[in-house]
Amino acid sequence: MIFRGMSRLAPLAAGAFGLFSALQPQPASAQLFFDWGGGSTVGGSGREIVRFNPQYGKGQIIVSFGDRRLYFVTQPGEAISYPIAVPRDQSRWQGIQSVTQKRENPAWTPTPTMVAENPRLPRWVPGGHPMNPLGVRALYLGSSMYRIHGTDAPWTIGTAVSKGCIRLYNQDILDLYPRVSVGAKVTVTYQTFATGPAVARGTGPAVAKGPTPAAATTGGGGDGGGLFDLFGSDDDAQPEPAPPPRKRAMRSKARSASVE
Repeated sequence: MIFRGMSRLAPLAAGAFGLFSALQPQPASAQLFFDWGGGSTVGGSGREIVRFNPQYGKGQIIVSFGDRRLYFVTQPGEAISYPIAVPRDQSRWQGIQSVTQKRENPAWTPTPTMVAENPRLPRWVPGGHPMNPLGVRALYLGSSMYRIHGTDAPWTIGTAVSKGCIRLYNQDILDLYPRVSVGAKVTVTYQTFATGPAVARGTGPAVAKGPTPAAATTGGGGDGGGLFDLFGSDDDAQPEPAPPPRKRAMRSKARSASVE
């Protein structure tokens, strides 16, 4: 009888212990996660193998802001396509760069301009931290401050939110990173590309469309973002380049969420 009574009390004791533990002070990192007002997407990937314009050589990267895709050419006529987050309308740029550095778990430090605009920003976020705006890998483009990198806010992929950097899902940057060599050519353009599934290797490529005005750049990821949305900061800070020609009038939009 005593044993049977103790058995009935065991679940109640376990529940009381759980409640007691929940009420204890949590480490700062745990409190940070609890207060994190981001979205619900975790992980994610949208990569696929596609037919691509054969004028681009193996190992090149083509970033299409018009498609909101990054293409890594695996062989003439074929590429791996990754979904990306692109710059906001006021931070648009295009041109040819090269990969000058590769960093695993890069640390993040806001620029003086960002700190001046928002003193509440953290002064440094260590590499590998789940709320690091650069994610788990970064490719540095030329001598600029532009980067191709992961993100702590995967729900922003497919939107126009950054000040110039190109974001991928962390899972996708982990796939892309070992494929890219230092010195690789990177073409950043608003041109859109007609692609299709590469059913078999060597499938004939689709013909690229002509240049188009910066299409579909009105999104802003209004449902939230990473840690730095809480501070209202933007992902990167670099000189504003001249906008591409034939800029189309854009609809007014709310201030973009920003995470880097």
